[in-house]
Amino acid sequence: MFSIFMADLLPIIVIMALGYASGKRNVFTEDQAKAFNKLVLNYALPAALFVSLVRADRSMLFADMTLTIVSFVGLIISFFVAFYSCKYIFKHTRGEAAVCALIAGSPTIGFLGFAVLDPIYGDTVSTGLVVAIISIIVNAITIPIGLFLLSPAKGENEKGNSGLNSLISALKEPVVWSPILATVLVLVGFKLPAVWDPTFDLIAKANSGVAVFAAGLTLAANKFEFDGEIIYNTLLKLVFMPALLLVLGLMFHMSSNNLQMMVLAGALPPAFSGIIIASRFGVYTRTGTASLAVSVLGFIIAAPAWIFITRYVIGLV
Repeated sequence: MFSIFMADLLPIIVIMALGYASGKRNVFTEDQAKAFNKLVLNYALPAALFVSLVRADRSMLFADMTLTIVSFVGLIISFFVAFYSCKYIFKHTRGEAAVCALIAGSPTIGFLGFAVLDPIYGDTVSTGLVVAIISIIVNAITIPIGLFLLSPAKGENEKGNSGLNSLISALKEPVVWSPILATVLVLVGFKLPAVWDPTFDLIAKANSGVAVFAAGLTLAANKFEFDGEIIYNTLLKLVFMPALLLVLGLMFHMSSNNLQMMVLAGALPPAFSGIIIASRFGVYTRTGTASLAVSVLGFIIAAPAWIFITRYVIGLV
């Protein structure tokens, strides 16, 4: 089992280290690093999100409403726990807290979901169901909420308009409207013609590698300081979120297999989209990137631990 997680995480660690080394050696200028982030945030990530969601089946969303409801409640609670604790405990601004929530309160389900779940639970319909549902919640709900909270409210002096302006600003971002559009297309039963697949796949495949490399560049550009906030963010992601999902799943009497996969999905490292958004807007980059790096390493221990805990609780060991 340990070898499975290392095989999945090794490419992330190596590419992030390569980006970090390149940043430290000044191979790329600050403007070039920003260009990487702009490429991912404006093109590669929206394309990857759109492709991953639009291929979902509408029936999958309603096949297991318990899984959908529990995943939604667990992820939304985790997102806002990260947001409010960052804002009020660590005294950050609303924008910084929003990026913190996108990192500490969102799993990287699109990048690692199938890679982690398939070798353990098999390439089954249930695996695709768990990944699809959590992907939609993270990409079509929490990312737009995070961008809404992060977006500067133009015309804040105009009473009642700040929230509307923030919403409009967020909806203009491709990373927000592309997953929402894909979700709407899934709900209405629209199927993207297969002839378009290569077009979206080509740009979408650039997302993961460039995003991880850019995260390494961002880490190199900021002094790494292992502090209490980084530990707190790591515990939120690797301990609080899967624990909450486990408790909710037991309360709603979820099926054994789906419960195990959902908990393990909740223990995945932070979504790389949060780091890209942090770098793009220059908000919460040092702590956010450091939290990601520590969480990636921590997942090697957290994943087998949560597999054992979940199986023990439901009586399989």
